[in-house]
Amino acid sequence: MSRAVLFDVDGVLVHGYHARPERQVRWDERLLEDLGVDPDRFREEFIYGPFVGEVVIGQLPLIEALDRVLPALGYQGSPMTFANYWLSHDSHVNVPLVEAVRRLKSAGQSRLFIATNQDHMRAQWLWFTLGFGELFEDIFYSARFGAMKPSAPFFDAVERRLGPQDEPPLFFDDRAEVIEAARTRGWDAVLYDTLDDCTDHPWITEQLARTS
Repeated sequence: MSRAVLFDVDGVLVHGYHARPERQVRWDERLLEDLGVDPDRFREEFIYGPFVGEVVIGQLPLIEALDRVLPALGYQGSPMTFANYWLSHDSHVNVPLVEAVRRLKSAGQSRLFIATNQDHMRAQWLWFTLGFGELFEDIFYSARFGAMKPSAPFFDAVERRLGPQDEPPLFFDDRAEVIEAARTRGWDAVLYDTLDDCTDHPWITEQLARTS
């Protein structure tokens, strides 16, 4: 039976938000210059407000939430334009890791999945626009399940979809609290910081050797 291998997005498959601030690649550095929205206010009034509280768990569509908040931040354009700016500037793919995942897939002994906290719109962007749908079998994300990592309901939903496993799922994430939660469920969870954290894992190393 193939082994389930799961990857987080931000800080792992995509260089963007990271659990370690010094490793973050910010999408909003030119937000004020380009769209006239102060990034600090956007984080305080949108990200830490309706986005985390409602959007990322599927209770409110991203565009509707932006429509409510952006005018108060001085933005009079279309929320669709704003969302496109956000998504396109938050898409710095971790190419070496993705190439390693591609090799892992070609070895033929794994089932590859994404496990991430995302709203519906970005999940589709990741799947269709960034092409992750060509590499992974499915994307498990918070808005789909109505629960965020590291909560138990998120992992419950993932395990139901994975079904019975002969080996513990192997999971790479950049947040220590998520790794701890996965390990309490018996997963083989690895705190990801650099490519070596994936490729030096003994099982991954064995699989990649099949493609040499």
